[in-house]
Amino acid sequence: MKPSEQKTQEIFIDGAGCASCVGKIESALKQVSGVTSAEMNFAQRVVTVAGNASGDALISAVENAGYHGKLNTAENEDNSLAEKEAADWAYYKKLLRDMTIALALGIPLMIYGLVVGEMSVNTSGERIGWLLVGIATLAVMIFSGKHFYIGAWSSLKNHSANMDTLIALGTGTAWLYSMIVVFLPHLVPEMARHVYFEATAMIIGLINLGLALELKARGRTSEAIKRLIGLQAKTARVIRDGKERDIPIENVQIDDHVRVRPGEKIPVDGLVIEGHTAIDESMLTGEPMPVEKSEGDSVSAGTINKSGSIIFAATRVGKDTALAQIINMVKRAQNSKPPIGRLADVISGYFVPVIMIIAVSSALAWLNFGPDPAIAFAIVSATSVLIIACPCALGLATPMSVMVGVGKAAEAGVLIRNGEALQTASKITAMVLDKTGTITLGSPKVTDIVITSDMDETTILKYAATLEAGSEHPLALAIVESAKEKGVENGTLTNFSAIAGHGVEANIEGKRVLFGNEKLMKEQKIALGDHVETAQLLAAEAKTPMYFAVDNQLAAIIAVADPIKSDSIAAIQRLQHNGIRVVMLTGDNRATAKAVAEKVGISDFFAEVLPEDKSKKIQELQMAGEIVGMTGDGINDAPALALANVGFAIGTGTDVAIESADITLMRGSLHGIADAIAVSKATLRNIKQNLFGAFIYNVAGVPFAAGVLYPVFGVLLSPVIAGAAMAFSSLTVVSNANRLRLFKAQEH
Repeated sequence: MKPSEQKTQEIFIDGAGCASCVGKIESALKQVSGVTSAEMNFAQRVVTVAGNASGDALISAVENAGYHGKLNTAENEDNSLAEKEAADWAYYKKLLRDMTIALALGIPLMIYGLVVGEMSVNTSGERIGWLLVGIATLAVMIFSGKHFYIGAWSSLKNHSANMDTLIALGTGTAWLYSMIVVFLPHLVPEMARHVYFEATAMIIGLINLGLALELKARGRTSEAIKRLIGLQAKTARVIRDGKERDIPIENVQIDDHVRVRPGEKIPVDGLVIEGHTAIDESMLTGEPMPVEKSEGDSVSAGTINKSGSIIFAATRVGKDTALAQIINMVKRAQNSKPPIGRLADVISGYFVPVIMIIAVSSALAWLNFGPDPAIAFAIVSATSVLIIACPCALGLATPMSVMVGVGKAAEAGVLIRNGEALQTASKITAMVLDKTGTITLGSPKVTDIVITSDMDETTILKYAATLEAGSEHPLALAIVESAKEKGVENGTLTNFSAIAGHGVEANIEGKRVLFGNEKLMKEQKIALGDHVETAQLLAAEAKTPMYFAVDNQLAAIIAVADPIKSDSIAAIQRLQHNGIRVVMLTGDNRATAKAVAEKVGISDFFAEVLPEDKSKKIQELQMAGEIVGMTGDGINDAPALALANVGFAIGTGTDVAIESADITLMRGSLHGIADAIAVSKATLRNIKQNLFGAFIYNVAGVPFAAGVLYPVFGVLLSPVIAGAAMAFSSLTVVSNANRLRLFKAQEH
């Protein structure tokens, strides 16, 4: 199978309890023949696998690693999300049921211990009573804690350890010691004949409660995807055989004629063929003002028709629509890992074995150096260490923040391709901006035609429009549009040749025509005389002068002006206020570039840069120590976008530029760059808070659980307290990540 035939598959994972599971699952999948990459989002319990391996091989690898997997076979994102939500809801109810059963036994036992006193075994009556309690606790372990023990056994078979291992060891040790006290009390010193059934039941109950609360809080992080999916229409009114009828959205075909009435959603992407309207595209672009649409204009699925009735021809349907691709991009980004997250995964892989060693060392220390009953203290300290150190919060720290951050960016019309771009964007020190279509509107107009020969303006415009008719460059489109407005028809073109970075040449009606910059004229030995000064005066007014020569003689200078976007100045100032060096890059002449740079407040600019040299400028800045962001919208920007540390594509630009970029700005405003950087910084800050909290919690909690306070204060942490702390540490991380949902980038 060719690389182009590679596919992306999603696997829902069951049985992954902590961050250390992530590395094992990813490693197992990467070893499958045909897999090129595998990334697991621990918060979602979803693995995204790229390659050409079969689904059966992937599921087999997951199961061999000790976990359960299910392929996402839903036909669309809506069904996929509904399926996952249904599974999560069923699991949530199961966790609550398991918690209720465990706490129904654990709470009364804990109250008994607090009110009545020691849970000791000294008489035959006490042995019978505690035996019944032990059997009830075993039932709780089997019914409410079964998933922990199954997970621990699977890990053991795979010569590894995870969160389930710690919980199973901790609760199992407490229960087993208690049953030894009940059955063989004579083997245990009288002072140590204490049972810990309440600890086992309470730990299982509290951890199930923590998992349930965490699952519910995690659900809120998918709201960005839910909102995007909610934009999709369910049906479309299609005109077939002269009749209109409503059909399911999945049945719409390319070239179908679709009618949309006022207030309705656009069901698929298309081109308007009849009617005029205004469409609200804010849900995709973040741009609040409705956009006028008439014959020939494109419309996008998920946007809302505000006023008139239109008929359009479907151009992209199903998973090919812009909205579907946006949903897919956001989802992939949410499932990806920034480098800081991979570090947490690596550490988690070593964390569980280290904790097990610490727990054993703690028990040995109490047995050898602790006061009587030493064995009881050893059991309590080892159990507390195992339970409090579960690295569940560590695994959630990064993916939770990434999911919310990427979702917030999408709401602002900023599509972040992956976690690495999200992290790197926060470190950008220099932002390179292409001029045309990025700082400016990219829809310039012809402002001046300075005739320098005996040709008339109509002929000059005719020849120029004929030359540029096949080009998509904004300056070329301005000339073609100007000719159309004046009713000038194109001539016949032969021997057309584009000269990169210089201009174009061709034969029109038997004449050799050249159209381009001063370099082209000099290269072709066209005498410019004092007309260079005229061009410089036009350039000083932020106009782009282009030389037009016919039969080796200068015939005219055509000047085109591209208006600066209304908010470019404010957005550039915003970047500069954040300490980012802003650099403008353009193929235009120096005078025009200087005029635009001065208008928008940019002191660093490079003019007359050839397409192939844009990448060199990016490299120069990187070699000077800058973390470089590049923003562009054209095909010639693609190499520079790919080379930059973070590439930003204006979403109104070409598909090639968007594909080459790490971040896509769905609206044309440069404020999107500042928004993306602001979201990136907020997300990274949130990740660091989560990681710090999780690391500090695990590292700081272990010494207290081991009994470091006992020699001074006579205090030994109860396993029940350790279980509660461990359960709610995950909830704290999830809640902190959800704070990002309140984040708003400030435009100033």
